Amino acid sequence: MPTRKIEPGSHPAATGFSITVSEKGPYLVYGRPPLAAQFIMPDAENESWYFQEGRRFSTEAEPTALCRCGASKRKPYCDGTHARTAWDPSLTAPDEALLDQAEEIRGERIVLTDNAKYCTFARFCHPAGDVWTLTEHSDDPASRKLAVREASMCPGGRLTAWDRETGKPYEFRFEPSLGLIEDEAIGSSGGLWVRGGIPLRREDGRVYEIRNRMVLCRCGQSANKPYCDGTHAAVKWRDRIDGQPVGETLPEEVY
Repeated sequence: MPTRKIEPGSHPAATGFSITVSEKGPYLVYGRPPLAAQFIMPDAENESWYFQEGRRFSTEAEPTALCRCGASKRKPYCDGTHARTAWDPSLTAPDEALLDQAEEIRGERIVLTDNAKYCTFARFCHPAGDVWTLTEHSDDPASRKLAVREASMCPGGRLTAWDRETGKPYEFRFEPSLGLIEDEAIGSSGGLWVRGGIPLRREDGRVYEIRNRMVLCRCGQSANKPYCDGTHAAVKWRDRIDGQPVGETLPEEVY
């Protein structure tokens, strides 16, 4: 049995939840986690500020097969198009912990870890300057609070804020759930937002690090598969899923 790596601040989801990445096909989702569109919503300055839920989708099928080639006509579900379309399904992400290659930015009160390979181009790190500058000025309570929020909003886990005194990371508390990211500001759909420590594995049993938040590629063009690397934004990929941001907002609290 492969040893499961767990990112600090993350907690494995309950038994039964998991995602298997098929080598040349879809994501196979087990445990029936809730699945819904998640729209990136702006603040008054048009900067990314929060997520708002949209249309919900069923995961009652066991497993539920979700498209990862980007070409299915039944998105978010797989329809077998991956076998007939030109795409590279290779799983190229390194077998390492996210923090292994992360840069550290040390502020007065917090430390920011940054692994740019996992940037999903969601842009939650931009308001009020940027999270890196805010970290450097974290002796100021307002700057510190905003830096923690911006790092914790990063859906792919590229950024994490850590308390310098305790060494503990700040993380939003997520239940096991899935989101289909929609980014209307740039006219693009994003990846599959996986929350709450759902285990991710390959068909041969090899396991990825368990994380509280990560984003998996849905456009089929990431260079860091199975993870999203923001390529969808460059190519303006759209999944053409109908719906509007009419549901609950996420997230709500940090622990």
